Amino acid sequence: MELKVIKTPDEWRAQLSPLEYHVLRESGTEAPFTGEYTDTTTAGSYQCRACGAELFRSEHKFASHCGWPSFFTAAAGDRVRLLEDRSLPGPARTEVRCAQCDSHLGHVFTGEGYDTPTDQRWCINSVSLRFVAD
Repeated sequence: MELKVIKTPDEWRAQLSPLEYHVLRESGTEAPFTGEYTDTTTAGSYQCRACGAELFRSEHKFASHCGWPSFFTAAAGDRVRLLEDRSLPGPARTEVRCAQCDSHLGHVFTGEGYDTPTDQRWCINSVSLRFVAD
């Protein structure tokens, strides 16, 4: 896969706030229940805060009460890429990254018992996203 947006760390730092840089470029996580989109229910799309690619749609968002915005799938097309994440002890997680600029978005979990069409929870940092209302 060829990335469409490639910038140096200094270019990303100039564009992003310190928290945005930490999450998007260093695979950090914002504190739970602090993100601006955790409880958003307005119709629209969620774009990558770093490059503007559309990643998620509001009709795929659900209330998981986990502290971060949750979706049951990504927007149609190859908008995201999934990577095995073994950065923590225990079972591997699945990391979600923007396919256009390789920014870290969050993680996807399967089989947690949520009543969704995919049995998945795409747990995404609000700071990784920018919401655009329909």
